[in-house]
Amino acid sequence: MIRAGRLDYAQTMADLAAQLGMPLGTFRNKKPHTQKNHPATISSPTSRALLWDSEQTKAFYAGEPVPALPDTDDDEDLLDRHEAAAELGVAPGSWDKYKSDPRLAEHVVLVPKKDGTEHWPRHVVRSFKAARPGRGAGGGRRTGSGDMIPRDQILPRIAELLNANPEVTIAEVSETLGITKFPTAQAGLAQLRGQRVADLVEATPGLEPAAAAEQLGYPEATRQGAVTIAQAELRARGVRPYLQQVAEALADAGVADPAEVEVRRLGDDHLAAAVPLAADQGVPALVWDERYGWRTAISRRHPIGRNTGAAPTGEGIRYLGPGIKPTPAELLDQLADGSKGAKSPRG
Repeated sequence: MIRAGRLDYAQTMADLAAQLGMPLGTFRNKKPHTQKNHPATISSPTSRALLWDSEQTKAFYAGEPVPALPDTDDDEDLLDRHEAAAELGVAPGSWDKYKSDPRLAEHVVLVPKKDGTEHWPRHVVRSFKAARPGRGAGGGRRTGSGDMIPRDQILPRIAELLNANPEVTIAEVSETLGITKFPTAQAGLAQLRGQRVADLVEATPGLEPAAAAEQLGYPEATRQGAVTIAQAELRARGVRPYLQQVAEALADAGVADPAEVEVRRLGDDHLAAAVPLAADQGVPALVWDERYGWRTAISRRHPIGRNTGAAPTGEGIRYLGPGIKPTPAELLDQLADGSKGAKSPRG
């Protein structure tokens, strides 16, 4: 998070590379930010765009003591998507649905200010949480009431319970850890079971996901959900290197800011990803869908859109090819020459 009063110190990867007098591509290859004792990011570890505090990085590279950042929560702290979801007590995917609410949307802060990552003041998220009625009942922590442990510790703690008992229930996780049943305990258990099924399938050639779920000792009622998540996870692992290669090529060409691509599992169980483009491109973002390939987006805030059952069409949307997985060079060529983009979805 960006602590209160420190917005002006927020530094992107491109900013840090420039500070070091290093081309962005060289920075990504050398990864100086991974060296021992380097200041930690002020963005969530899973954020698509990493941020640092420039006062800390300046001191580090000057060989001076790195100043500590405030460690007390403040109403004016700026929270990114993952942190806002944790504050609200929901999964990041649920936050994506809530953030369009006017009570949140009108307070969004882009970091950096031009075409940056969305952040929200902590007091805005808390006010929204207080006004949002709780859902669910029947024991455990009331949904929406928040969790008793930091968000970044929830999955590791659930993993410990799953290690001890593959049949651990949502209610047991909720009561033991002091987290909400829905969606926190439910989503965490499902995610971990699915990932472990995927891990076992990768490590055991020929093993089917359903057999892996049974081998791991998961209750029969949870196996299908674990299999579904595992199948999506395996597909995501397979396509992520390609998508990251494209994102890095776009950044090297000056078309986009450097970012870690987040592969999303859509409601209809298909995969998609978005790469925000620079403001001078005339197109807010590119979207990849495993069914249709690459297309331009008409919204930066919601590039993928909500209609996940059909290929989006409309004014301003162009499909870029050839095929579902064109090379970065082919994609850049078509992006530069809009007349080459297909005007209709793939057949």
